[in-house]
Amino acid sequence: MVVRVLNLNQMLRLTAGRVGCLLSRRAVVGMTNSGARMSSHSHHEVSDQVDMSQPMYWDRLDTPLPDRAWIDVLDSKDKSLKQKEKGPWTALSKEEKIALYRLKFNHTYPEMKKPSHEWKTVIGGMFIFFGITGLVVFWQGHYVYPPQPHTFGEEWQAKQIQRMLDMRVNPIEGFSAKWDYKNKQWK
Repeated sequence: MVVRVLNLNQMLRLTAGRVGCLLSRRAVVGMTNSGARMSSHSHHEVSDQVDMSQPMYWDRLDTPLPDRAWIDVLDSKDKSLKQKEKGPWTALSKEEKIALYRLKFNHTYPEMKKPSHEWKTVIGGMFIFFGITGLVVFWQGHYVYPPQPHTFGEEWQAKQIQRMLDMRVNPIEGFSAKWDYKNKQWK
């Protein structure tokens, strides 16, 4: 009975220690998430957190209008162009219209649909992987695996088939049923 009480006391101490550890971890996680920046190491690398509640820009074919414009901060030239945009569009030149488009969007639909050559890299990587794998398999077959047993040879297999026929193995529906014993050939 005394042993159980000691074990129960030890278990309670361990449980209390674990709860304290979990609570301290939660407090630390809460403090790191409250700031705008998070440090992965104490003094070397700092990465920015992305605020997913803010409007974001993306180039996607299925959603033509992103949450925000491509360029947020306008310089004086862009501001004057935006003021000119409020007037009649017939007064704008083709270059100004393109510049206005580029303020709002990074890529046009033809630029987004333009095929990339990434497939060449993927196929090349696959061939390199298969080539290295083939070399490893060849090396293992030559240096690692033992030689094939003599029972894999054609001579041994012919003798084994003849032995099975002589013993009349499974003569009704099986192996020997397909052998013609009078003509000494397969049916």
